[in-house]
Amino acid sequence: MALKERIQAPGPKKVLALDGGGIRGILTIEILAAIEEMLRTEMGRGGNFVLADYFDLVAGTSTGAIIAACIALGMSADNIRQFYIDSGKEMFDKASFMRRFRYKYEDDKLARKLREVINGGPNKPDATLGCDRVKTLLMMVMRNATTDSPWPIWNNPDAKYNKVDRDDCNLRLPLWQLVRASTAAPVYFPPEVISIGVRDFIFVDGGITTYNNPAFQAFLMATVEPYKLHWPTGEDKMLVVSIGTGTSPDANLNLNPSEMNLIYNAASLPSALMFAALNEQDFLCRVFGKCLKGDALDREVGNMIGKDGPAKPKLFTYMRYNAELSREGLDSLGLKEIKPENVQKLDSIEHIADLRRIGKAVAEKALSAGDFRGFF
Repeated sequence: MALKERIQAPGPKKVLALDGGGIRGILTIEILAAIEEMLRTEMGRGGNFVLADYFDLVAGTSTGAIIAACIALGMSADNIRQFYIDSGKEMFDKASFMRRFRYKYEDDKLARKLREVINGGPNKPDATLGCDRVKTLLMMVMRNATTDSPWPIWNNPDAKYNKVDRDDCNLRLPLWQLVRASTAAPVYFPPEVISIGVRDFIFVDGGITTYNNPAFQAFLMATVEPYKLHWPTGEDKMLVVSIGTGTSPDANLNLNPSEMNLIYNAASLPSALMFAALNEQDFLCRVFGKCLKGDALDREVGNMIGKDGPAKPKLFTYMRYNAELSREGLDSLGLKEIKPENVQKLDSIEHIADLRRIGKAVAEKALSAGDFRGFF
């Protein structure tokens, strides 16, 4: 089915939103692998069935943008996992000593790996945002440092900046470069410069916008008139599945005020912004959607499952899968031998195996085929 036909096809629409979080994206992939296998079983489909065959819109920020692009291109969860396992250490390639005053990691190897996997191999022509290889609607979030604004960019052919007669049509942009821009976390990686029309723009990680979790923004883009998609709303008309990369509420439990110097703030601000952003988007989805799945947001709000809000009836059905990477959170998943400090950092490349175990444990504990019924 061509993308335009898929957009206009009748029936409920399914949206998948993937958080940013560095190498912790491997945690997300394990949850996705469990969802993919569950869908194959429940829908009576074979091993060739992939997430792109189920979800109509896939949105991602930072590492979530990498995974979202791979899904939209029709890759299986197994293949995406293998890409992260094979390339994780190489993608976090330490910068030279002098460059570490600007960023921790070089981007050459990351860009090469992204280009290779997204284009389907080395020395292949660049796949563009609007190319036929992209099987679903795909939305990625980055921050345009030149204009000081968040940029959720997508391949909806009817969107204003995707009109083919425009000199600055976004659909002509190389997909790998957009993904690279969404992953350009300040302090960690250098920014990405993209030529759009006659101008060059400097982009950095979408995680330092309010859309590190892009779930509610994806809902808005699917439904609000200016975005030109106009999908209908309702508990039985739209499903939004949101998957995180883990949270660390006790990561700074022993912090001393004297330690909060320039270097500390430069290194910690991206993570602080990411947590605040993902929490807000998650809360909005639980308020305006019918929440079926999700851990407590905090001690006051709880998990919002079965709770009322200002939207009556609810505008969509919502599920949130994530892990708390604290001692208490890991213990609740039966993972007492995993040290929280080993899996809390965005660049915990030495502990990919532990992150995979966490993702599998979340899926085993929280995933239920019954939650998806009505959307098969």
